[in-house]
Amino acid sequence: MLKAILFDHDGTLVASEQIHYQLWLETLAPLGLSLAKAEYDRHFAGMPTRANAELLAGRHPQTTAAELLAAKGDLTRRFLAEAAFPLLPGVARTLARLKAAGLRLAMVTGAGRHEVAASCRAYGFDSLFETIVCGDDVHFGKPHPEPYLLALSRLGLDKDQALAVEDTAHGLASALAAGLGCIAIPNELSQGHDFSGAAAVLADMDAACDWLLSQGR
Repeated sequence: MLKAILFDHDGTLVASEQIHYQLWLETLAPLGLSLAKAEYDRHFAGMPTRANAELLAGRHPQTTAAELLAAKGDLTRRFLAEAAFPLLPGVARTLARLKAAGLRLAMVTGAGRHEVAASCRAYGFDSLFETIVCGDDVHFGKPHPEPYLLALSRLGLDKDQALAVEDTAHGLASALAAGLGCIAIPNELSQGHDFSGAAAVLADMDAACDWLLSQGR
């Protein structure tokens, strides 16, 4: 029986991926480096910041992952000090409908706790999600299954009692590796990803909500 829905954060609940891309460009610019949008969409969207920093440092030996992580983190904190990432359409309605249906909610994200804290302050996520797994909570981020396995452990649920909602192939892979069913809501950056393993691919959050509620009947 379906008891819980586990949501990704960036690109699923909030419109942050395009902002993250711009922040990465600002991080790389002082080093004389850039990152093509198509490359970001294919390999970086949906990945934890640390993993992206390691990938970039591996390509550009003039810097290190630690330096990139610190610079990107500083830019992100400055952005979030002034504004939270925008809430995506249908999210507030969906969370309210799922809660009203008696489903438990959790967030599973590769984002740092400071990023999620901004969303919690702006949108009251603390009162909606029973547990929030951040990138700081795990040794291995998505697409590794650890984030979703930790969420299930905190909720005290088996994998067949929950479903995940993701927007990227990396997030989908994490959920599937944890043994969860997962639906996908592709966005502009991830529409070219391979979602063949998803239980369903939906156009938007409202359609996803209808699909999720139909599974509990």
